[in-house]
Amino acid sequence: MVAMAPRAHAQREKLPPDDLAEVEKTYPTAKKTNTGLRYVIVKEGEGEQPKPGDKVNVLYVGQLLNGKIFDEAKDPAQPFTFRVRRDMVIEAWDQVLQLMKKGEKRIVIVPPELGYGTRGQPPKIGRNATLVFEIELLSFGKD
Repeated sequence: MVAMAPRAHAQREKLPPDDLAEVEKTYPTAKKTNTGLRYVIVKEGEGEQPKPGDKVNVLYVGQLLNGKIFDEAKDPAQPFTFRVRRDMVIEAWDQVLQLMKKGEKRIVIVPPELGYGTRGQPPKIGRNATLVFEIELLSFGKD
């Protein structure tokens, strides 16, 4: 009887094959989390990171992989505000905001299952769409 070494458990790729090729070409330095989220830090932040329940203020541009913008909040006087881990945003946002620091800006590549999934958000976001966000964490706190 031959003992076999346990095989390394390969993480399932979450991006559709065509999207994966485009992401690897466009964002070759992107880091990948264990949930399949990819990101590039554009500007480093400093200090603590938001915790579940914290209210965050962010600027962002959301686009499809082809570059078409579907949503944005770019005015620092009117940032997008929500509470982390309170089911107010897509899962990818709840995950990535807890990794960011005040002042940090990231490009975040979101696989469909961490975004709008199989239903999409018609008419702007189709089914199983890979999304790209540029997110800047302006501030956060308990209230």
